Amino acid sequence: MTSNEVLSMYENIAGLTAKMAGAAKTGDWNGLAAMENACAAQAAGVDTGVPALAGAARLRKIELIKQIMANDRAIREVTQPWQLSDVMHAAH
Repeated sequence: MTSNEVLSMYENIAGLTAKMAGAAKTGDWNGLAAMENACAAQAAGVDTGVPALAGAARLRKIELIKQIMANDRAIREVTQPWQLSDVMHAAH
């Protein structure tokens, strides 16, 4: 996997996770599931190994990973609200 392929993979995953967050917020569960499968297919490239990046490419990869993590957090806020209510009920 080349540096350009690595960045392209992370760009695609960041785009998909942003769309997934939008789907979760609008309740489009079928769309969310389909994009989740597409995201998993994109991420499969990591299984073969990802070369270390340097300089601007490394910084861009870090930025993309931060975006992906923020999108994941937004999805979880919508799909897992039960966690907070469970904790609140357990405290009583």
